This record gives sequence, C-alpha cells and structure tokens, in this order.
Amino acid sequence: MSSTIKIKDVKTILTQPGHSRLVIVKIITTEPDLSGLGCATFTQRIYAVQSAIEKHLKPFLIDRAVDNIEEIWQMSMVHGYWRNGPVLNNAISGVDQALWDIKGKLAGMPLYQLLGGKTRQGAAVYVHADGDDALEVEDNARRLIDEGFHYIRIQMGGYGGKNIDHSKPENAPEGNYYDPRAYSRNMLEMIEHIRVQLGNSIELIHDIHERLHPIDAVQFAKDVERYKLFFLEDALAPEDIGWFKTIRQQCATPLAMGELFNNPQEWQYLISERLIDFLRMHVSQVGGITPARNIAIFANMFGVRTAWHGPSDTSPVGHAANLHLDLWAPNFGIQEWYCPSELEYEMFPGLPRVRDGYLYPNDQPGLGIDIDQQLAAKYPCQEIVEEWTQTRLPDGSPYRP
Repeated sequence: MSSTIKIKDVKTILTQPGHSRLVIVKIITTEPDLSGLGCATFTQRIYAVQSAIEKHLKPFLIDRAVDNIEEIWQMSMVHGYWRNGPVLNNAISGVDQALWDIKGKLAGMPLYQLLGGKTRQGAAVYVHADGDDALEVEDNARRLIDEGFHYIRIQMGGYGGKNIDHSKPENAPEGNYYDPRAYSRNMLEMIEHIRVQLGNSIELIHDIHERLHPIDAVQFAKDVERYKLFFLEDALAPEDIGWFKTIRQQCATPLAMGELFNNPQEWQYLISERLIDFLRMHVSQVGGITPARNIAIFANMFGVRTAWHGPSDTSPVGHAANLHLDLWAPNFGIQEWYCPSELEYEMFPGLPRVRDGYLYPNDQPGLGIDIDQQLAAKYPCQEIVEEWTQTRLPDGSPYRP
C-alpha cells in the first residue's frame, strides 16, 4: 500500500512557545489522516528556511512517493546545485524527519525500531546550570542533582561572561561584549569551585562556545584537565579545527565538537583522526535523520560517541528525533536536554519526558510526537534582531558568538 502513497502538500509551522523561534515541517500525504512532522529549526533565520521549503522544496516534492526517503534526501541536496549550507540543510531536515515519521507510522513501529532497535532503554541527559557567580552555579547544580540529573553543564554569566575588566574605546558600538582572557580566568576558578564542592561523582561539562583564540583554547583545555570534565565543548570554531591536533597533543581533556557543522568535511577529518570524543551536531543543521544515522555509524568505527545538540532551539520534534537516534546508536554518549515548559508539552503531545536523569520514548509509531496547530498559532514568532549573537571583543571588534 505504501508504495502508492505520495506527498500531497508540505506545510511550515512557525511558533514560539518559549525563548526560541521554531520551524516545524508537516508533510500531508494522499493517504487520509497520514502525515509526518519534522524539525527545520534555524532559530536565527526562520524565514529563510520557511522560504526555502515553500518556494523551492515544496514544488519539487509534490507527488513524490513517501517511501523513497534516501532518494528524496539525495536529490534534494543536489537539486539546488550549491549545498551544505544551514538554510537548505534545515529545510531538507524538516522534510527528511517528516518522511521518517511517516515511514514509522506505516510500519506501526517507533523510529528506533526502523534504525535497528534499541541498544538501551533510556538516554542519559545533561542539563544546564548557570549563574552570575560560582555560588549561584553551585546552587543551581545542586537543585538539578536533587531532581535526579547526574551530568551537569556549568557556565557562569552566559558563555563569555557578562562584563569586561576594562573600559571600552570611545564611541564603541553596542553589542554583547566579553573579555576572552577574563573569561578563561573566571571560568577556571568557577569549575574548580564546583568540582571541589560537588566531588568527583557528578559529571561536569563546560562549553567554551568557540569564544577563545585557538592558542588560548589550547591553554584552557590544558588547565581544565585536572578537573576531569566529562567533555569540553566547542573549544574551537569550525574555521579552526586544524588546531584540535595541537590540543590532543597537549592534554587528555575529552573534547566535543560539531554544533555549527554543515559540511561532511568538517566532521570526517576529526572523526577519522580521532581528534574529538563526542559529536555535537544539530541534527537539522546537517540535514536530518538520514545523514545523522550515517554520521553515527561512521563515528562508531573510530570510537567517537554522539552527543547531539539539544537546547531550546531544537524543537520538540527535533528532540524526539534525537531520542530515537540515542536509543539506537551503539556509540551513544549523552544527550543535551533543555527541560521543556508545560506549555511545550501541551503544544507538542508526545514530547519525551525525563525520569531520574534518563529520557524515555513513548513507543508510539514514527517519532511519537504531534503538534496542536491551534495552540501553536497563539504563540507566533517574535520579530526581533538577535542581540546575543552580536558578540564583540573589549575593543569593539566583532567576534564569533
């Protein structure tokens, strides 16, 4: 029966139930009451993704058989000629995830079964503890530990800190200022405080967020080694991945990378040379479930584990997709989790829940998640110009967020 089912319509749903603006793709099929959902969330460029789907992918997809996920993914990727960019990758991801959702519903199986079945019953997650100073970070971390979480990402004052140690130049423009050198000093002191106070049984994670110059990132990775992090995330920007070899030669700090990756050449080298320990890709950013599955298989051959990106700017549909990959992948490491609001659980029925630090599926066919479109429409996306990505060094120079 499924071979006769075709794509009838492709819809984009934009909504903002929390901090992040979300893009959801819904594929309507020629089979009554059969549809699928996918995540296409590039929260800083939602309208570009929406346009790519509605003006380019939709006309290309109408009347294609829903069965042919691989063929559709491959042809969608090359159809625009230029490829491996965040806008098109996210657009393709929304379609890809929705087709996998449909495939699971046709099979009457949750997606992890189609991937090869479970290798674990639940996925361990890590959550975020931030604060203005080390004591507040500690308090927030203890609260999360009391809730059953064992893996905690610790940050202070956001990613780069909220203040700089000296005055800005005259007529310096507005922006999200931070001092990389002060960041290094302050974060090392904070991490030491948390390790001493919480002991060695709690796994700690820290995210540099690519905000250090490469040589300073090497120094930071060396300095933090004694605190036995579960991993250090985004020590370098994608443009600087050649420096990972230098870090590897200097210390044994576990390294996670990939949040900003779009192109296979960005992760293939790091995996094959065993220069990182965890893959942090945003599944919709690389193009969906189809490439993420292949990346995980490739990484498994080199002992590199998965740690898919999972903050609030991954939609609930994207989190459901992450979980299915987590349950299946033999090289699963950890899953980032953002603690959704009750509004999000209401808007997205089937959104997975955490119990004692583990994320569990609901075992419904496909991705196991739906969207209340009437409720989603009550929370339209805000018209904003992002501020936190307008990052500046102390002298006002633009820098990577």
